[in-house]
Amino acid sequence: MLIRPLFDRESSTFTYLIIDEPTRQAALIDPVREQLERDLTLIQELNAKLRYVLETHVHADHVTSAEALAQRTGAVTCASELGAACAQRHLKDGDALVLGATVIRTLATPGHTRDSLSFHVPPHLFTGDALLVRATGRTDFQEGDAASLYDSITNKLFALPDETLVWPGHDYQGHALSSIGEERRYNRRIAGKSREEFVALMRDLRLFPPKLIRVAVPANLGCGRGAIVNER
Repeated sequence: MLIRPLFDRESSTFTYLIIDEPTRQAALIDPVREQLERDLTLIQELNAKLRYVLETHVHADHVTSAEALAQRTGAVTCASELGAACAQRHLKDGDALVLGATVIRTLATPGHTRDSLSFHVPPHLFTGDALLVRATGRTDFQEGDAASLYDSITNKLFALPDETLVWPGHDYQGHALSSIGEERRYNRRIAGKSREEFVALMRDLRLFPPKLIRVAVPANLGCGRGAIVNER
């Protein structure tokens, strides 16, 4: 399996291209609308066939290119059954997506938003905004819930083997990769904390709302269909 991480500087968003090498079937996780041509060019250069566009959740900080990718490539858009109704396939915990010999397992990891998903392709784990490198996603909008996020991380993600590689949905400190073992030991927000301590910490973060939230959320509920892309 081939993994290509791609980065959007404006939103600090990681997009991931996963390719099953024998068949060249591919999936793209969390694409950004402004990077549409970059992503399509890479897919063509690597002689891949895009089968799935996967969303880890309805994003508040960038607009997805899911619908545009589906129109250009014939790929199937996929999102949580609790998320964007526009998706062609709705996923729940335990669902599998098959790319040749590569199987992508869906893990429901609510908390950042109620529809948050992670995608597991052992030994790789794509965590969206649930688990970040030495941090976690925020929980103060879109039906976020700190207690649910604590449970998702500690009961589901931290239950995976230490050597599982963590590919985050965002990074703001220059980190691109971690592991479950590292995050279980060193994650500053959750490592060694009780559920109550984590909830209190998240309640006191007092973060500014994402600057694109009023544009991005409605657009992403429509899979990026007809979105304005020059709001940055």
